[in-house]
Amino acid sequence: MSSLSVSASGAAADAIGRHVPSLVGDSVASRLFARDATLWGPDAESESRIRLSWVGLPRSSRPLVGEIAALRDSFAEQGLTHVVLCGMGGSSLAPEVICATAGKPLVVLDSSDPDYVRRALGDDLEHTVVVVSSKSGSTVETDSQRRAYEQAFTDAGIDPASRIVIVTDPGSPLDEESRAKGYRVVNADPDVGGRYSALTAFGLVPSGLAGVDVEALLDEAESVADLLAADDDANPGLRLGAAMGGTDPLRDKLVLVDDGSGIIGFADWAEQLIAESTGKNGTGVLPVVAGGDEDPEVAWPAADVTVARLVAADDEAIPADDVASEVRVGGALGAQLLLWEVATAVAGRLLGINPFDQPDVESAKKAARALLDQGTGASTDPAATDGAIEIRTLGGSGDWLGGAQTVPAALDALFAQLDPEHGYVAVMAYLDRLADADLAACRVPLARRTERPTTFGWGPRFLHSTGQFHKGGPAVGVYLQITTEPKEDLPIPGREFTFGDFIASQAGGDAAVLADHGRPVLQLHLTDHDAGLAQLREALLAGGRA
Repeated sequence: MSSLSVSASGAAADAIGRHVPSLVGDSVASRLFARDATLWGPDAESESRIRLSWVGLPRSSRPLVGEIAALRDSFAEQGLTHVVLCGMGGSSLAPEVICATAGKPLVVLDSSDPDYVRRALGDDLEHTVVVVSSKSGSTVETDSQRRAYEQAFTDAGIDPASRIVIVTDPGSPLDEESRAKGYRVVNADPDVGGRYSALTAFGLVPSGLAGVDVEALLDEAESVADLLAADDDANPGLRLGAAMGGTDPLRDKLVLVDDGSGIIGFADWAEQLIAESTGKNGTGVLPVVAGGDEDPEVAWPAADVTVARLVAADDEAIPADDVASEVRVGGALGAQLLLWEVATAVAGRLLGINPFDQPDVESAKKAARALLDQGTGASTDPAATDGAIEIRTLGGSGDWLGGAQTVPAALDALFAQLDPEHGYVAVMAYLDRLADADLAACRVPLARRTERPTTFGWGPRFLHSTGQFHKGGPAVGVYLQITTEPKEDLPIPGREFTFGDFIASQAGGDAAVLADHGRPVLQLHLTDHDAGLAQLREALLAGGRA
């Protein structure tokens, strides 16, 4: 039997006390689990009506357990034990957390970076099974990755249909095309959005093939379903949702820090769930993934920050009374997946937004496609070139770059645009997130330097996460975009563009939409990857509060 604990102090506790009684009085929990599409107002009703099946997944996903076990056994008999997942957003982040927590290896291919893709293709192809996850099959990243693996298998004399498993909605173009090719297809519940899909086939198929006990995961979720559906002041979903979206004034930065939860990478999954669900109509909650108590957002949280500690399942300690705003959340992984989905839906109600759409994710996709059609990535000449880095700016108000001719001066100019009380910094790195992983260490020095919450996202995966909040949330962010020339480009079979062209268009489209929303964007393009990266690290790691 799983359990959940949610305790709070300061402004978060005040929000729980203020909102939970009315949420109980309005029967929000029971109505949510009854799939009442009216909970988020008339504007959200049509979308909500086709997005609420996730509340019943702990039970409705049970038939998948046997299907996945049979597939896993079949592949194991053939010696196929290297599992690769091609997917984006919720389709990849949930299995990544599930497998990491269970200690099961899973390669997640959620990038358009040609060097990243090439490395995955060359890794133990002989023993590889590929899961291609896409609700419609129209996600260009996933389609491109599938094409690359089909070609790699064919070139190696392997029938792609014997190695590729498709997870998609029933009746989708990908469903029909894949069945015609003889591929194994597992259909997901079409009435669940991608970021709520952890307990659907999108989360369970790759995890189960990698060796995770997915039945136990469903058991953990099912054991708390009745608790989360109860109209009761103790309901942890109502409590967490109120702490997230009900502070007054709204503390719209939620700093996620693991404090012994035993769940690996959970904050990255929660980040995309919360940011993409709430960041719209000029409001929302921005998740900030922190590394520990020494991070500045945790050590000296600003007045617009709530710290969310992910603690061990049996840790029910109450935060200290002198903490300005903190919430502690404990529970097993399956239980927490359902808890945070409920809490996000509740926070959406309190914020007055539709937690199930993602309008600005779609706008960035369209902008990227337009650049691909034009055959362009970066659309302007650089304002300056400093060593191996080209400097460009978009958006904001006026010529905020001024006369800056160096990377350090350009960074100073960008950070000068920050709202000192409400702003945040977003670093968006369109690089190889494995080979260049240590660049993420710049997040903490930048948070110290600016004394504002700072996020770090790998492109293009963050486009399906914080990318929605960047454009649809409050206009208080400043954006640092990092791009590079690939060490070696990689063609996409059957396409006129390469992976290098594609990731450049994604970065360009993202920056263009941010600029259209008036957000200041500093683009730093590495003309020589290794030299530019070394130069960039030096600039980003300089300065900051001790």
